[in-house]
Amino acid sequence: MTTIGEIAEVFDGPHATPKKLPSGPYFLSISSLNKGRLDLTKSAFLSEEDFKKWTKRITPKEGDLLFSYETRLGEAALMPAGVRACLGRRMGLLRFNKAKAIPEYVLYAYLSPAFQQTIKANTLTGATVDRLSISEFPNFPIRIPPLEEQKKVANLLGSIDKKIALNNRINAELEVMAKTLYDYWFVQFDFPDANGKPYKTSGGKMVYNATLKREVPVGWAVNTLSQIANITMGQSPAGESYNEDGIGTLFFQGSTDFGWLFPTPRQYTTSPARMAKKGDILLSVRAPVGDMNIANADCCIGRGLAALNSKSHSDGFLFYVMKYFKQIFDRRNAEGTTFGSMTKDDLHSLQVVCPEPGLLKRYDDIVSEYNKMIFSRSLENQDLIKLRDWLLPLLMNGQVTVK
Repeated sequence: MTTIGEIAEVFDGPHATPKKLPSGPYFLSISSLNKGRLDLTKSAFLSEEDFKKWTKRITPKEGDLLFSYETRLGEAALMPAGVRACLGRRMGLLRFNKAKAIPEYVLYAYLSPAFQQTIKANTLTGATVDRLSISEFPNFPIRIPPLEEQKKVANLLGSIDKKIALNNRINAELEVMAKTLYDYWFVQFDFPDANGKPYKTSGGKMVYNATLKREVPVGWAVNTLSQIANITMGQSPAGESYNEDGIGTLFFQGSTDFGWLFPTPRQYTTSPARMAKKGDILLSVRAPVGDMNIANADCCIGRGLAALNSKSHSDGFLFYVMKYFKQIFDRRNAEGTTFGSMTKDDLHSLQVVCPEPGLLKRYDDIVSEYNKMIFSRSLENQDLIKLRDWLLPLLMNGQVTVK
């Protein structure tokens, strides 16, 4: 068994925060560390002057391992190429001796159950936050096999993660296509007219709607969400009925269980109250309002969620109606009008512009095909994640080797 100090130098970030700006080099944040990946959208920017000041001790470079040593303990990610950044508060950095350790392997070793247990065993519980001692961190044990084995393990696990990332990119593009089509047809009203031309732009007839305070195409209806969707508001079962042993009914309390498209099973309940059916849209009705997933099994839903399905079986259309509302919620949040929660009346009364049935079917047919491809790749990712997480501890403790 090796120690961290034998394979890497350990650095910590600043103990203060520079002035944040709208653009510039990154001031990294521990919230950017997410299950082995670095999400730069959650980091701030700083000035060139502050960048020089805050990177005098260490400037993160490609292949450095970034980790949190206060709160969110156990999170880590590798520094990508071409990013100018300084370490954030409560963030540490490992700079490897490349003759002894491959950064990609060490990242997987860091995320493995064995090293996560080491972190737990060395966590200092404080009055306000839990933390790791940076001075003791070099002494933490970690299994580091010969370089050739490190390379094989990193390549195997990396190939699984690359496939997951590729599926996510394709899914994101398909979703953008469906959302763009929704906006073009049902917000701008430039759906194809009888001659295949954009309706509103080509002079299609519009009529003013007093409820929406805007014009809509002649013949279109404006309905409430409850008129087009079956809506079930969640209700939390008794706390003593919860378990993580798979006993009873699958239970989701809120959006904390959400994944890219499907929620991750974690809790079960022996006293289910409100149920969602497989295929229902799961909508977060408490901060953050508007986050969505799809139920891939019948499940109980808590008070942080609502379940929706289309009364006309136009679930593709309903899915992107709710995506459109999510954009509105996010815009209002950005403007400072924060939605802390959404009541049953709030949700039921949302106004939806509904096209004539023929156009609705055309749109639903198109996006249903997109959604089938998205669901297929998302299910494949669930299997890949299970495979990776099963292999990870076996590879890290030497029970399994790669030939």
